[in-house]
Amino acid sequence: MTVESTAARKPRSSAGTKSAASTGTTGTKSAGATGRKTAASKRTGAAAKKSPGTTGAGPELVQLLTPEGKRVKDATYDPYVADITPEDLRGLYRDMVLTRRFDAEATSLQRQGELGLWASLLGQEAAQIGSGRATREDDYVFPTYREHGVAWCRGVDPTNLLGMFRGVNNGGWDPNSNNFHLYTIVIGSQTLHATGYAMGVAKDGADSAVIAYFGDGASSQGDVAESFTFSAVYNAPVVFFCQNNQWAISEPTEKQTRVPLYQRAQGFGFPGVRVDGNDVLACLAVTKWALERARRGEGPTLVEAYTYRMGAHTTSDDPTKYRADEEREAWEAKDPILRLRTYLEASNHADEAFFAELEAESEALGKRVREVVRAMPDPDHFAIFENVYADGHALVDEERAQFAAYQASFADAGEGK
Repeated sequence: MTVESTAARKPRSSAGTKSAASTGTTGTKSAGATGRKTAASKRTGAAAKKSPGTTGAGPELVQLLTPEGKRVKDATYDPYVADITPEDLRGLYRDMVLTRRFDAEATSLQRQGELGLWASLLGQEAAQIGSGRATREDDYVFPTYREHGVAWCRGVDPTNLLGMFRGVNNGGWDPNSNNFHLYTIVIGSQTLHATGYAMGVAKDGADSAVIAYFGDGASSQGDVAESFTFSAVYNAPVVFFCQNNQWAISEPTEKQTRVPLYQRAQGFGFPGVRVDGNDVLACLAVTKWALERARRGEGPTLVEAYTYRMGAHTTSDDPTKYRADEEREAWEAKDPILRLRTYLEASNHADEAFFAELEAESEALGKRVREVVRAMPDPDHFAIFENVYADGHALVDEERAQFAAYQASFADAGEGK
């Protein structure tokens, strides 16, 4: 099913402008405008009407579960979840619940001074679990710094994520053990890495695929545009999974683009799809479809998961300074976990015993996370020198010796007091 996709808030109008809703055009009018449409606004309006990804009502949104937990049909994407079982659905629900619990514990630990920073995924569980469970073991994942749910799906221990944010390790896990790359802090740069890796996969003749995660803010980065170009030209087997959570820190999406983000793919020559990012079933189906396209040699796909960042950008941010409570409340009604629970209960796919057992498991996870983080040892300061070259190197040996002398100087200074 495709439905009209609209933001929870009304489009903003900057000083001296009127929103499209108030002017009835696709562009804006300055305070001193005479009401005459410019050629640019005419071209924009014409392009919007002709776009195959839109209808007269607005952008299309792929949805299989409504916010009320009702199952709806979609001829294109239903086949990709046709074999899903009640056990699978309970598994998706479990993934989202445990990921949210882990995320809440991490936020609390940061507030207690146990972590230097934390980027919460609250509200984006369906987008991450649905897409993460769509990947195969031999697929390769390039995340940002917020893909805790995808990391969970790929088998990365949650406490390894926290070691990085505590500053006691360099990355936290071996990417080769689960095909899940290290978190990328530089906005959008991982799309370049993903594209290059996917080009290598194609040259090797493998049938695996690559998926790169990024946010609506990163969609404005030049690295992302370059990745789109190269992946299209070289027909790379890569899926670009954009989690549009409506806010790039304090910048709303409508100040970054005049078209829905998924429609940008058209300009690069490959398809784009907008999926309900709070619908785990739809995210699973659409991502499976996109990954299968890639494996068949049909090139890249842009998936825009239309969701919402319920919490702060990071623990150093205060979203109450730039967005209204009413906006968050509107999205709370679309909560991805509540949506799937409603469906499970209505379909008799889960009973109270299941939810009680999951609650106990959630409590146990929270306890383990707290205990492991607080018991983490100080970092091995020399470990970084072991990850530069496969074999020994004179330059690295020299740097290691210099660093050892630097460390020893602190001990010498202490003894001299």
